[in-house]
Amino acid sequence: MGILDAILYGMIQGFSEFLPVSSSGHLALLPHVIKISDPGAVFDLMMHFGTGLAVLIYFRADIAAYSKSLTPSLVDFKVGGENRWFVRNFIFATFISVLSIVLLMPLSKMAREPWIIIMNLAVFGALLWLADVVNRKKTEYLDLPLMRGMQWKIAGLIGLAQAIAIFPGVSRSGITLTAALLLGMRRKEAGAFSFLLSLPIIFAGILKEIPDLMKSQDQSGFIVLATGVLISFLVGWLTIHYFMKLIGKIQLAYFSIYRWLLALVMYFTLYGSY
Repeated sequence: MGILDAILYGMIQGFSEFLPVSSSGHLALLPHVIKISDPGAVFDLMMHFGTGLAVLIYFRADIAAYSKSLTPSLVDFKVGGENRWFVRNFIFATFISVLSIVLLMPLSKMAREPWIIIMNLAVFGALLWLADVVNRKKTEYLDLPLMRGMQWKIAGLIGLAQAIAIFPGVSRSGITLTAALLLGMRRKEAGAFSFLLSLPIIFAGILKEIPDLMKSQDQSGFIVLATGVLISFLVGWLTIHYFMKLIGKIQLAYFSIYRWLLALVMYFTLYGSY
C-alpha cells in the first residue's frame, strides 16, 4: 500500500465513520474495487483511531465536564446530577458493548467476506429507515433520558447495538442511532451519545493491537499509516461538525438509499459475472 492508497483510505474513513453508512464496510470492500491487497482489520482500526481523535477534539468540552464526575460518588446512586447520570449510563453501555464484542468476536473473523458486507449494508439500511420513520411519527420524545436517571434498558440496548457493528457493513453510528431512535430518543442526543460511545472501544482496540502493529510495520509502513490516520482525523472532524448540524433536519432514509445502492453496485461489480 502506498501514500495515495492511505490518503484514499483516510478520506473514506473520515467521511463515512460518522454517517450511518458503515466505514468498516467501505474499507473492507475497497481492496476488491481498486485491486490492492487487503491491509487488514488492524489497519482499519488505525483509521478509526484518526476519527476517534476527531471525536475527542470536537466534544472536548463535554468530555471535560463528564470527566469531573468520575468520583467515588459516582457509585452512590443517591447522589444525582445530569453529568453523573450520563457517565453512569455511559459506563454501563460501554460494559455491555465490551462483553458483547468478546462473545461475538469469533464470528467476526469471517465477516470480511464481500457478500456478508453487502447483505449487512442492505439489511441494516432497512432497519435505519424503519427507525427514522418510527421516530418521526412520535409526538413525544424522551427528554435527555441518559441525564435524568439510571436507564439500564436504554444504555444496555445501545451498548449491545454498538457491539453488532464489529461486523463490517452494519455501521456503528447507524446501528446505535437505530437503537436510540427506536427507543424514543431525540436525534441530536442520540448522535452525540453514539459518537462518544465509540471512544472506549476504539482506544482499547488500539492498545490491544499496538504490539503486533509495532512488529509488522517498517519505517515506510509507519509513514503510510500515519498519513491515513491524519487524513481520517481531518476529514472526520469536518464530517462530525456538519453532520451534527444536519442530524435534526435530514431524513436518515437518504442514507438507507445510499446503502442499498452501494450494496447493488458492489453485488454486480463483484458477483455480476457469475
